[in-house]
Amino acid sequence: MKTIEIKTVTNSDGSISLEPTGLKGGVSVRVLILSEEDELDEKNYLKFISNNPSLDFLNEPEENVYSIKDGKPFKN
Repeated sequence: MKTIEIKTVTNSDGSISLEPTGLKGGVSVRVLILSEEDELDEKNYLKFISNNPSLDFLNEPEENVYSIKDGKPFKN
């Protein structure tokens, strides 16, 4: 896998435009956006995480390894 970092600034509508990457046309790519803006508020963060397909594996039955009997209650 080849990694290319391209820095850009968001357009007024929040979209981004990318410069040429040097890759040939028709190549499948994954885009990861790391914002230098302040942290997302909790509501938007949870919305983003809940719609992130990279975490879909957590819904698999074999990932459900804990029960209510595991751990101890948290006390302040």
